[in-house]
Amino acid sequence: MNPIYLDHAATTPVHPDVMEAMLPFYTAYFGNPSSTHSFGRATRTALNRFRDAMAKSLCCLPGELIFTSGGTESNNMAIFGIIHANNNGKKHIITTEIEHHAVLHPCERLENLGYEVTYLPVGPTGLIQVEDVESAIRPDTALISIMYVNNEIGTIQPIAEVGRLARSRNIPFHVDAVQALGKLPLNLHELPVDLLSLSAHKIYGPNGVGALYVSKNTKLVPHVFGGAQERKRRAGTENVAAIAGFAKAMEMILPMTETLYEQAAELRQCMIASLEQQIGRDQFTINGHAEQQVPHILNISFPGVSTETLLMSLDLEDVAAASGSACTSGSLEVSHVLQAMKLPENVTASAVRFSFGMGNSKDQIETAAQKIATIVKRLRNN
Repeated sequence: MNPIYLDHAATTPVHPDVMEAMLPFYTAYFGNPSSTHSFGRATRTALNRFRDAMAKSLCCLPGELIFTSGGTESNNMAIFGIIHANNNGKKHIITTEIEHHAVLHPCERLENLGYEVTYLPVGPTGLIQVEDVESAIRPDTALISIMYVNNEIGTIQPIAEVGRLARSRNIPFHVDAVQALGKLPLNLHELPVDLLSLSAHKIYGPNGVGALYVSKNTKLVPHVFGGAQERKRRAGTENVAAIAGFAKAMEMILPMTETLYEQAAELRQCMIASLEQQIGRDQFTINGHAEQQVPHILNISFPGVSTETLLMSLDLEDVAAASGSACTSGSLEVSHVLQAMKLPENVTASAVRFSFGMGNSKDQIETAAQKIATIVKRLRNN
């Protein structure tokens, strides 16, 4: 039986062309890019080439990209870097209740250090209101941090509108765009953001590498020390092989953004239609915004069926999905995102995230839907 992977929002498989692009930097071009000899210079030249290409794809300057170990480090670097660069006594941050924990946990840490954080509420579709952002702004607001696309429900936030508001108030604006890269157009010349987090493994690149865009006009204090790499903003020898993979993934995927969007939309609709046929539309609930959403993420609740039991049953049937919630001591917790949306308990307790990507076919989706329907019927009858 061929397994069906429907967890692309967690991580995507490394594309063969990406792997091929990485291999030379484990063999022929192994020099430290900070070394002055020919081995180091060759690697440095390649590193600069990758940065230039990625910057061109994102419509920003090469010097505005800092390579990191992934989205989590990029988010931490943005939040702590802005706060520590602040020398005017401002100690207030605005974010949302549905951010990734890579934003929420740094904010909690800053609260423990005496900072104040406003967590914006969301409606039942997971969408914030720009008016709420404006109302939350105070004279001592030092940073606004809002994700572009929610990783659990796929809702797209009004980033451009919030960015224009932040600019009008001269407040640094950070965006976690990990789930937006390769799914939505990203033009950093036009998008009014000051910092933006990216990760390679969401677009068929390797794990363990990401980037943080920092506008040339944004002051950022480093939080990793020990070297002059990345223009003294992020110490540590650059992971050139992984960066090569990241650059290759962007080269491949970004021109396909529109095509991949349409393909994901077809798979999403196929899943919904198949489930409607198998168990009826009134037997499941789709979580998230009906229009302001990316199609590669489909969060569905099956009231009366435990998320954990359904995921375990799907795994036994070789279907990989996720809850989108944190795992603590081996037990699934109810999603903080769905709780923030104030959905009924029978909805939050039965939610499963299916996320689509390259390699998925309509046949796979129909097969998965059949298995889901069979499991749901069995569990409800027990």
